[in-house]
Amino acid sequence: MSHTVITTSSTGRSSGDSVLNLGYSRTIPGLLKIGQLLSLLIAFLCIRLTHGWPSWAAFQFFEVVVLWFLVAFLVFFLMHLFRLQTKMPCINWPLTEFFHYSVGSVLIFIASIAAAVKCGGASSLVVASVFGFIATFLMVVNLWTSYSVACSPPVGESM
Repeated sequence: MSHTVITTSSTGRSSGDSVLNLGYSRTIPGLLKIGQLLSLLIAFLCIRLTHGWPSWAAFQFFEVVVLWFLVAFLVFFLMHLFRLQTKMPCINWPLTEFFHYSVGSVLIFIASIAAAVKCGGASSLVVASVFGFIATFLMVVNLWTSYSVACSPPVGESM
């Protein structure tokens, strides 16, 4: 994805020489990924630390979906942070992230609905489903902002 990158260099090296891209965490896509990671982490911890689930199957589904996308988004964030997508140009990373976010937003939304319906009044399960909905919202915003990058034709090509 093409992002505006803000880098700071105190050693006199150019920003292209550094391994770590800390400027990415201050961009809109970087902040969205951090927000998604935090909301999914809170949802996972609320589910994991709750004893006596009212509906075991619904919360197992929620837990698996949240954990899977937490790890996947952490990988995407680390890839941008360490500029690994430039070292693997054979993969279309914007399109990969776009499809992953589209599948993730649908699955986490379904899991959050199931968790909200089956929570049985347990407050930690209600909080987990709320953070699932927050993560879904952040993913949809990320989808909307990355759509033009992933699905637009390259510059110079006409449709």
